Amino acid sequence: MKTATQPQGCTNFKLRQLMRQVARLYDAELALAGLKTTQYSLLSHVLYLGPLRPVDLAQAMGLTPSTLTRNMQPLMAAGWIELGEGPDARSRLVHLTPAGRDKRTEAQRRWKAAQLQLNARLGDERVAALHQLIDESLALLGPQEQDLEDGDE
Repeated sequence: MKTATQPQGCTNFKLRQLMRQVARLYDAELALAGLKTTQYSLLSHVLYLGPLRPVDLAQAMGLTPSTLTRNMQPLMAAGWIELGEGPDARSRLVHLTPAGRDKRTEAQRRWKAAQLQLNARLGDERVAALHQLIDESLALLGPQEQDLEDGDE
């Protein structure tokens, strides 16, 4: 006989359902700034860590170098990031342009709007409890890379 505290169903499926709903909310808001959530994340990482080598940026974001290159292309085409000279002739550094800094600021306002919508729909207490549960679960599952502070992504 199962108790009320024993998990029912697939945890992975339930987490994916939740993530899809949350992602839709953030995606819709960031689209108003003309960005995808991955692009906002990339601009935020370059803002806080850059200028830096593409390989270091890929590592910080948990991406392969080829995935990073693919993700950087539309941002470079838009003039929001650039590859500049590095400390030696063989290296290049990724940095934000002034237009990229402005785009990231605009997108951060949209990110904040998404966060406030989520808080309003779920309630501040539930969101805080969810954050605590996620943090505790991540700590139990093992070490992970340090994420950007809240509001930065």
